Amino acid sequence: MKSKYIAEPFRIKMVEPIKTLSFEERLKKIEEAHYNLFYLDSEDVYIDLLSDSGTGAMSTEQWAGMMKGDEAYSGSVNYKHLVKTAQEIFGYKYIQPVHQGRAAEKVVMPIFLKPGKYAIANMHFDTTRAHVEIAGARAIDCVVPEALDTKTYSPFKGNMDTKRLVKLIEEYGAENIGLIIMTITNNSAGGQPVSMENMRETSEIAKKYNIPLLIDAARFAENAYFIKTREKGYENKSIREIVLEMFSYAQLFTMSSKKDAIVNIGGLIGIKDDEELYEKVKSNTIPYEGFISYGGLAGRDLEALAIGLKEGIDFNYLRYRIGQMEYLASRLDEAGIPYQYPVGGHAIFIDAKRLLPHIPYYEFPGQALAVELYKEAGIRGCDVGSYMLGNDPDTGKQLQAEFEFTRLAVPRRVYTQAHLDVIADALIAIKERADSIKGYKITWEPKILRHFTAKLKPIE
Repeated sequence: MKSKYIAEPFRIKMVEPIKTLSFEERLKKIEEAHYNLFYLDSEDVYIDLLSDSGTGAMSTEQWAGMMKGDEAYSGSVNYKHLVKTAQEIFGYKYIQPVHQGRAAEKVVMPIFLKPGKYAIANMHFDTTRAHVEIAGARAIDCVVPEALDTKTYSPFKGNMDTKRLVKLIEEYGAENIGLIIMTITNNSAGGQPVSMENMRETSEIAKKYNIPLLIDAARFAENAYFIKTREKGYENKSIREIVLEMFSYAQLFTMSSKKDAIVNIGGLIGIKDDEELYEKVKSNTIPYEGFISYGGLAGRDLEALAIGLKEGIDFNYLRYRIGQMEYLASRLDEAGIPYQYPVGGHAIFIDAKRLLPHIPYYEFPGQALAVELYKEAGIRGCDVGSYMLGNDPDTGKQLQAEFEFTRLAVPRRVYTQAHLDVIADALIAIKERADSIKGYKITWEPKILRHFTAKLKPIE
């Protein structure tokens, strides 16, 4: 049964024209981009699902707030507004703005991690894993086994495998685990949520072994929505109440505000009550990001972020937001196109391993499908699989990812039902010729975060 499309809880006040290239033009553009969708010019993309990070549409309130930007080097009015808003939403005493999520990771990770240390997460996303490794530590993923079965329903596939977490801590030694990281929602597992029960259990384990628990909070509001709609005992609680409880279980968070705070730039670090840790964060922020009261952001961006934090936890907005994913997923169900089921909060993660079973992991089925989508309809997505995972930092050998996904991340408040139908129709057309699609090999790659700038060519 097709999911009913939930109408937008807003009116469109401004439009941005987009163009469509011919099939022949798209073939030329993707070849010139070395079959790496990050190299494409945005003007050559019809529907851009490369990322939901910083690509959302801001509201009239946010744009109006930007006109009140106080661009003082220190002590900005907008900084004070942001800190007060974040303190109320998250319940943390110390709030530090930075320019985006990876900046927060750059500031925080070296405080806890160094060579010989480990970070254990329900799953690290690309920049988090990179900053763990840049600090000299090693990243271990510890997601629940249910996440690995993309066909079967489980309400909280983003959960930490707490039994395995305990085994890992005892195997490596608690003194060698620098951080436990809970990513909400779990992006690498398909935008899957984490339950409040799992947050609580993970927190208890972290406290028992005296290991700091950090929340990667990029999509905290979407995670709270899933708790409200799926977890018993939370159906009558507000999103704000759920957020406060979620964050009460951790000592600190890093956040790319470019997702659930619906801004084009911005990030946050939150520390519950540890003044000594906050002083370390400030000491790293000043040389990396600028003075603490702007953290690499203009005053106007601080104001937009403060407003966006409130708009991002509105239940009606979140119902529409998740509703878009559910509608697109229902179209794929009708066509028998495999994806991480149930659908996540910010994206559809097409299971390229199942759609293109003839392409081995080392020929990157997720990337192959992403390229094919651009050829078919000018849609830009990205690989979340072995291509993105990269090489073992110690041996240099290609790693095999748990998943071979093509992620289609939907920007917030940007695309309509008709755009979602174009996406579904393109995937249906590709499914009909899936057997003819070839894999890719890398012709050049950097050492870290290769998927952003690597060059590829199709395997003949």
